[in-house]
Amino acid sequence: MTLIILSFFLFTSFLFFYFMLQFFVHSDQRVEKRMKRYLSVSDEKLKSNHLRIFSHYQLAKQRIRKSLLSKQKNTKLETQLARSGLPIKPEEYIIFQWISTALCGCLFVLFTGKWLLLLVGFALGFFFPKWYLRKKQRERVEKFNDGLADMITTIVGSLRAGFSFPQALKAVIEEAGTPIKDEMDSVLKEMQYGSSLEDSLNDLKERMPSEDLDLMIQAILIQRQVGGNLATVLDKIVETIRDRNKIQRQIMTLTAQGRLSGIVIGLLPIILGLVLYLIQPGYIGTLFHNSIGLLMVAAGFTSGVIGFIMIKKITTIEV
Repeated sequence: MTLIILSFFLFTSFLFFYFMLQFFVHSDQRVEKRMKRYLSVSDEKLKSNHLRIFSHYQLAKQRIRKSLLSKQKNTKLETQLARSGLPIKPEEYIIFQWISTALCGCLFVLFTGKWLLLLVGFALGFFFPKWYLRKKQRERVEKFNDGLADMITTIVGSLRAGFSFPQALKAVIEEAGTPIKDEMDSVLKEMQYGSSLEDSLNDLKERMPSEDLDLMIQAILIQRQVGGNLATVLDKIVETIRDRNKIQRQIMTLTAQGRLSGIVIGLLPIILGLVLYLIQPGYIGTLFHNSIGLLMVAAGFTSGVIGFIMIKKITTIEV
């Protein structure tokens, strides 16, 4: 029976992750195939069941948008999804969060057989999309910052060659990779659609919360108001960014031991407790069935969290 449940779980997980891979990675190929299919059979009518499923899906998204997403929350979610680079809409993110919540709750009950852990599974499933969204945002912003100096260097070279600023952005789009290419393409398209340079750059700053990018945007906006040689100003900004990155890497190297100590302090009690529970469950089980033991566990957990936070504060140095 256990083998059948495990096989069913592995097969379901494979289907789920294969669907997510197709959804996020091969979305462009899927759109191209659909366009070719509809263009080649333009005279054919949609089947009634396909049209019904599509209409129900769109109506469900509209209900979620109206009932659960206020204008402020919808705008905030759109900004977060744009930062992460995930090609989904806010209402689709809400649907995925519901699916994750239900799936994790059912899996916890299936493997443990305890209905009390249903709430734990619901909590983990609810917060997993938020954690993944923040993770993608952090990775994308870090990747953007890593290529920002090279992007500004390309702009400086284009300006010194006699190009205008929009033409310099085109040169960046042709040479840079993701996510710089995508963000600069969005800025250029907004300018082509009638938005001013100031508004387009401010929207870019909202999508990419980077101090180095903010420094570049402020220099561009000030130059447009008071005049001056923009290429020279941006060249100095590139030097500043490279020096900051160099110092930041040195700080990360020097504080590596302290950050590792914080991780050990945070994880060692938990791992040690799990090992003792696997070796001798009755020996450590007294801690969780006695009032003094529970107080000791709470005190140890609180001390570990305080130590981890203090070490994190000490090793976090802003440049």
